[in-house]
Amino acid sequence: MTSALDEAVRRFGAPRVIRVDQGCQFRSRELDLWAYVKGVTLDFSRPGKPTDNAYAEAFNARVRAECLDQAWFLDLDDARRKVEDWRVEYNEVRPHSAIGDRPPMALLVRPWTRPRLPPSPALSLGMVQVPGGDHTARELV
Repeated sequence: MTSALDEAVRRFGAPRVIRVDQGCQFRSRELDLWAYVKGVTLDFSRPGKPTDNAYAEAFNARVRAECLDQAWFLDLDDARRKVEDWRVEYNEVRPHSAIGDRPPMALLVRPWTRPRLPPSPALSLGMVQVPGGDHTARELV
């Protein structure tokens, strides 16, 4: 797992925080040491509360529906190729409406600026975090 995180840090830089659930893969000594060395905080969701990390849960459902459930994997290498093809399409080709109908990788080239909105009573409540907002590039698969 940490090799994938090292690759993500190499490509995009280290995040300040990684939100994780209570799965055993996220409670490992290896991940804890990696986070400590990199200065990354692991933010654990509450047990049994997937809504604490709704963005990741929605993304996981999308991976299952669009990639894993659609493919027949012949072996581990075939699975790696097909998942990588989906990841590239999702991050580099497919437009995402939450970030101005651009693929997430476009944020690395030209940061997204939020469109100006007309005054609204909701705006007085504070900034609303948009899934895929300014931090999208750090959450790429």
